[in-house]
Amino acid sequence: MTTESHDAIVSSQFSSRARSYLTSAVHATGEDLEEMSRQVGHRSAAVVLDLGCGGGHASFRLAPLVKGVVAYDLSAAMLEVVAEEASRRGLDNVVTRRGSAEDLPYPPASFDAVVTRYSAHHWGDLRAGVAQMRRVLKPGGLAVIMDTVAPEAPLLDTWLQALELLRDPSHVRNHSVSAWAEVLTAAGLAVRDTRRYRLRLELASWLGRMNPPEPHVAAIRSLQGMAGAEVARHFAFEEDGSFTIDTMLMAAVARP
Repeated sequence: MTTESHDAIVSSQFSSRARSYLTSAVHATGEDLEEMSRQVGHRSAAVVLDLGCGGGHASFRLAPLVKGVVAYDLSAAMLEVVAEEASRRGLDNVVTRRGSAEDLPYPPASFDAVVTRYSAHHWGDLRAGVAQMRRVLKPGGLAVIMDTVAPEAPLLDTWLQALELLRDPSHVRNHSVSAWAEVLTAAGLAVRDTRRYRLRLELASWLGRMNPPEPHVAAIRSLQGMAGAEVARHFAFEEDGSFTIDTMLMAAVARP
């Protein structure tokens, strides 16, 4: 057993693997990144918060479009990688800041847009994180959420959470699209667009980014072998263990 807090576990999990998230094709590319750029658009005076920036791919994509980007993450090592890569790319309008999503160190109405990608399923308190997003957004500001999402069916939801947790003890929950819409609405954000995607995860690289212990790998493969037809069909389990999950992009506007 560990005496570490959840935030400490998240930071520890990603700090030793920061560079692998910079080079990960799953994180560096995707239709959602293209759509995020379109949603934000060219805003020469805008300042954007990339919440849970990870390897910095959303920050790098938005930096040429806006005045400035704050790349914000729990992991100091991840932020070092982001700062180094931003400098290498000549993106001098990207700055880094360390902290948790549930406790943003900014006054109200600090940002024109807040984006978050593949981060929220690690947040210990989704509602608190979304409330913070709304607090630091200017009225009429844009929130763009990109994340892996759970199917609405409880059976499929349970399977996804089990696979995720066996791989990564910092995982909290993949939320469903309907749950996301409810949380955003309750926080004062009006959903204006939702896009759904499917993401294939090649098993070896998916496991390699987190390097779970061998008994956990064996449990993942054992579970896959025991899946019912509807589970195997939804996740498109392949012979080598690779599979496909659901992701989404949801754009919302901060109500006055």
